[in-house]
Amino acid sequence: MKQLLAYILLLFLLIPGGYTQDKPIEMPLYPDNQVPGNLPGPDEEQSASDGGIFRISRIKTPTLTAYLPSPEKANGTAVVICPGGGYTIVAIDHEGYKVAERFNEMGVAAFVLKYRIPNKKNQKDPAVAPLQDVQQALLTVRTRAKQWNINPERVGIMGFSAGGHLASTAATHFEHSLINNPKHISLRPDFAILIYPVISADPSITHSGSFKNLLGENPSQEQLNLYSNEKQVTDKTPPAFLVHASDDKGVNPNNSIVFYQALLKHNIAAEIHIYQKGGHGFGMNNPTTKDQWMDRCKNWMDANGWLKK
Repeated sequence: MKQLLAYILLLFLLIPGGYTQDKPIEMPLYPDNQVPGNLPGPDEEQSASDGGIFRISRIKTPTLTAYLPSPEKANGTAVVICPGGGYTIVAIDHEGYKVAERFNEMGVAAFVLKYRIPNKKNQKDPAVAPLQDVQQALLTVRTRAKQWNINPERVGIMGFSAGGHLASTAATHFEHSLINNPKHISLRPDFAILIYPVISADPSITHSGSFKNLLGENPSQEQLNLYSNEKQVTDKTPPAFLVHASDDKGVNPNNSIVFYQALLKHNIAAEIHIYQKGGHGFGMNNPTTKDQWMDRCKNWMDANGWLKK
């Protein structure tokens, strides 16, 4: 019996609910994998490396991978990370796992979200599936904050490229819950970190592929306006940190600029870094500069008190 109890205790320490977790653990995003809006059918998820980038496609079953800092480093802040991929794949390693490891070095708990890829075959309403997933991720982190030694009032959102669109959607659409939230736990991120993000459906600057994959071939102007997140900024939008490169041919840097301008219009604290070069999709390491934007991000978080214990 003692051996059995010891084994159960060990399992508890290794599962996400135990704060002394040594390794990142991937868990189902929804209880019992009851994913809202999913249609019956096989799970055809695929993964592959292409050009040194690990990509996951056809995601139907979302997960959340928890990276918890050591207890002596932990400061109570957490961030949910949304990797990019144009709403067609998730570049989960260099825009997810590696970033989470860097946050752990800062004492920040990080949660990498493998969100659903919009697909009429898999979801009743593909346009809302990714937002449901990011809301559920925020809800999960706040619900289990005590177990994970997290301050529920210091939970942020981060996203790269189309994941930046998803993160900015979470930061601007939080008053409309798309998930089961009976205790009415806040779905508002406390801060947003947006890295070469897709933001706007404005034809002069948009990344049309992301909007097509999210909203379909012929979205209404109402839908385009709703998901043009510079138009959704209000006085309640959380502070934001933005990074882009001037020569980004994938996602026009004006996406970051219009969001930054909208934040300023509403007197929301914001910081933006636009590099001369770097292109698109560089993750944490822009090879054209010795500057490390994650260091700038760390300074911004520290200045706002999110790195204090």
